[in-house]
Amino acid sequence: MDNSRRSFIRAASAALAALPLASWEPSGRPLPQEKPFKLSLAEWSLHKSLNAKEMTNLDFPVRAAGEFGIYGLEYVSTFFKDTGAPYLNELLKITRDSGTRNVLIMVDGEGNLGDSSADARMKAVQKHYRWVEAAKFLGCHSIRVNARGSGTPEELAAAAVDGLSSLSEYARPYGINVIVENHGGYSSNGKWLTDVISRVGMENCGTLPDFGNFNISDKEKYDRYQGVREMMPFAKGVSAKSNVFDAQGNEANMDYYRLMQIVYESGYRGYIGIEYEGTDLSEPEGIMATKRLLEKIFEQWD
Repeated sequence: MDNSRRSFIRAASAALAALPLASWEPSGRPLPQEKPFKLSLAEWSLHKSLNAKEMTNLDFPVRAAGEFGIYGLEYVSTFFKDTGAPYLNELLKITRDSGTRNVLIMVDGEGNLGDSSADARMKAVQKHYRWVEAAKFLGCHSIRVNARGSGTPEELAAAAVDGLSSLSEYARPYGINVIVENHGGYSSNGKWLTDVISRVGMENCGTLPDFGNFNISDKEKYDRYQGVREMMPFAKGVSAKSNVFDAQGNEANMDYYRLMQIVYESGYRGYIGIEYEGTDLSEPEGIMATKRLLEKIFEQWD
């Protein structure tokens, strides 16, 4: 990255941090505060619409707020046009005008942070730098990354600790968290992942527990309730994955009440990110079904 772009990111981020909170809200329209949690929307919930070119990343804030009444935004890196200053400025203006808050960026396709090759691993770390800077500029608290690579569980863990430590060191001055989702392979083993995070041992390196991603392989699954419980002490966010709903509006494949009780008892009080990934309902219907279920669960803690 050239020095002029780095200077722009830092100057713009400093200016953003100096703005009062009210500047993020349309005049006379405060952001709703869900209790005891705030809701965010994972952009992946709309991946079919995005891939079909029915909307773009720039449409995401307005749809989240206007169509679904959700004001926290979890972006997916692959839907960004670029991370240049003009594009980020445009996106930031849209989020301010729509009264939304940028929460995190889910980063994919930038290499394996647990690559067995030290050179390839460092290249992957460096490819994530621009997303750290974009997250800072947009006012996010985290980027979500993947702890992927090859080798035995022990070999991958050692490589992932190295990659995550390097990236977290870079992200620390920006005030950005580097958080790992259970996203297949060894990362879907709650004990393996939390051991890796513990070995990194940095405050800005944590987890993003996903209710649905506990398939280690086609033949091996990890207990989702155990996994969420193990990951919550390190959680900087929570992904409420949903796929199928029964006639009563409950998620048919998992006990949302039990999962949210684990989240609540952990002491976490941040964003709960809705991530609908099913096929029985349309994307908007699935998002709203998940939102209704979560809001119903939240009522027990009002």
